[in-house]
Amino acid sequence: MHVISVANQKGGVGKTTTTVNVATALAAIGQRVLLIDLDPQGNASTGLGIYDRHDTPGIYNVLLCDAFFKNVTHQTEIPGLSLVSAAADLAAIEHDALEMERKQFLLRDSLEQCEGLYDYVLIDCPPALGLLTINALVASHSVLIPLQCEFYALEGLAQLMSTLERVQSNLNPYLDVLGIALTMYDPRNGLSDLVVKDVRKHFGDLVFKTPIPRSVRVSEAPSYGKPVLIYDVKSAGSLAYMNLASEIMKKQGITDVIAA
Repeated sequence: MHVISVANQKGGVGKTTTTVNVATALAAIGQRVLLIDLDPQGNASTGLGIYDRHDTPGIYNVLLCDAFFKNVTHQTEIPGLSLVSAAADLAAIEHDALEMERKQFLLRDSLEQCEGLYDYVLIDCPPALGLLTINALVASHSVLIPLQCEFYALEGLAQLMSTLERVQSNLNPYLDVLGIALTMYDPRNGLSDLVVKDVRKHFGDLVFKTPIPRSVRVSEAPSYGKPVLIYDVKSAGSLAYMNLASEIMKKQGITDVIAA
């Protein structure tokens, strides 16, 4: 079971969209996938059609109420993809866990229940570097960083890398950077190409080859409670996420993957 945090403390970079669609793509090529929505906004949950999450036990109950994963897991309409939803109560975790011991290890300890049940666990982190994101990084084997192809793309990335180094040094020495996924790429915009070249110059092979295009279909899909791979499987965004999922698996040494 490989645990991947999808993290970037900067909002609006396509983090949740990337989490939902990479999870869907991995499931579509036969992997058993669990998506954990760790963002109090719960966008990954609604993006997979879970609208009653405020009245349904979710990840907060696992972390702070000793609920079992099996009792809070939803089976999505995508075969092989399960979801643990988030609700607004997650926003109070900094306060509610204040006096707890090992509060940075709540998720890692809980995930022991899932060992052997999934091939991949993807964690949609909130756009902040607080306790929830630290829990995700401590529980993960690797981190996937979505980075938008816009002018301020590299702003804040140094802070995220510094946080990753601190987590590696103090809490999870096995954490590595799976890669940087370039999002919101617009080939008609010369600035996108400049950003891509700049990021590849600085980070080399850490940057995935597949950029995720800016797409109306990708933007529309969450409003229908569907990943773009279900909403419009033939769209450019769908093909890009399938290729990104293939790249992720190949990085893990799984080479019998069919790219889109």
